[in-house]
Amino acid sequence: MDNTAWAERGAEPQTYVLNTSTGEPYANDAGTGFQDLVVAEAFKRIGLKGRVERYVASARALINANEGIDQGVAMRVMGLDKKYPNLVRVDERLIENDFVAYSRDLNFSTDSWQSLEPYVVALINGWVIFERNLSPTQSKTAVTEPDQMFAMLAKKRVDVVLYERWQGLYRARLSGLDVRIHEPPLASVNMYMYVHQDYAHLAPKLAQALRDMKADGTYQAIFDKALTPLMQKMDGH
Repeated sequence: MDNTAWAERGAEPQTYVLNTSTGEPYANDAGTGFQDLVVAEAFKRIGLKGRVERYVASARALINANEGIDQGVAMRVMGLDKKYPNLVRVDERLIENDFVAYSRDLNFSTDSWQSLEPYVVALINGWVIFERNLSPTQSKTAVTEPDQMFAMLAKKRVDVVLYERWQGLYRARLSGLDVRIHEPPLASVNMYMYVHQDYAHLAPKLAQALRDMKADGTYQAIFDKALTPLMQKMDGH
């Protein structure tokens, strides 16, 4: 019996599906991404089965979670419940997303948004955290896909790519491009799981499971398995 049928009966689903619109290294078909592993472990610790379902369309993922077609979302910003009132936040941070600048071999510190002004930057159209903060005079190119940004960087059509830390490292590795991450992050945002209000009783249990995972080293082990190797490969280790 699928989850929809269980929902119609008012019963608990056999598997809780938290959706995402984020791909590698956070979620993949093999279930070995960071979100995949954390969600599965957190649900396991409260005696349930959970998994991540990936959507290409971010808006559709949120609508399905808000309408209860899926049981929640795997990784979103705080305050999502203001726009999607049927979603209840799991009050323990899943991860902190760093939004950073990549270049091939430039040497500068990103201690302010103004540090980008001498360069031509590439960003994904609709990524508000970049669009709102770049200087009005910033030379920039907006694209629809992350691979386009790194292809432009490889061809030296842009100087800098703006993206999230771990997704960017994955894309750079996939393209075979040696990149430099400029520090500190231009912005850092805490990300959280959410569950549909029908399962609001699970939110504090999942939050405690996450806290326990961090305390006993399981969370760090997942982080080191799914994310840390991307940094090591960039450094040539």
